[in-house]
Amino acid sequence: MESHEILKEAFGSAKTSPKEIASELGVSLSLVYKWAQPNSETGSGSRNPLDRIATLIDLTQDPGICEWLCQSAGGYFVRNPKSECEEGYEVVPATRAIVQQFAGLLDVVSRAAQDNTITPDESAEIRIVWDRLKAFCEGFVRCCEEGDFEQIKKELGQS
Repeated sequence: MESHEILKEAFGSAKTSPKEIASELGVSLSLVYKWAQPNSETGSGSRNPLDRIATLIDLTQDPGICEWLCQSAGGYFVRNPKSECEEGYEVVPATRAIVQQFAGLLDVVSRAAQDNTITPDESAEIRIVWDRLKAFCEGFVRCCEEGDFEQIKKELGQS
């Protein structure tokens, strides 16, 4: 989906009107409407904030921008792993690997909770393992979609 389509959809379902959005952002109402149109030489759209943020991320190569945006929206950023579909994938080893990743998280959580309290260091370790698991699971799902389980084996160092 293109950025202008995202904005058009958001403006249509927003609990606030484009007029209120324009007022709050200190821009004209016509500019807000232009953000929801394709930005092309023949189109009447305007470079919208989503396109500008995408450019900023591309220029800085800093995932902190995405992380901050996701946190401010009540979520968490997980980078999608790169995957190139290869032939000769093996489903059973990939399935075992994902179960082992879940078991690793459960192990860290249970060790941390043994004394009925979780310290900041234990919390940080849980976050690291959880983030790795989320990224691994996304990679697993993408490999399922592409039939590429060789990539999972490479990421696990099982080539």
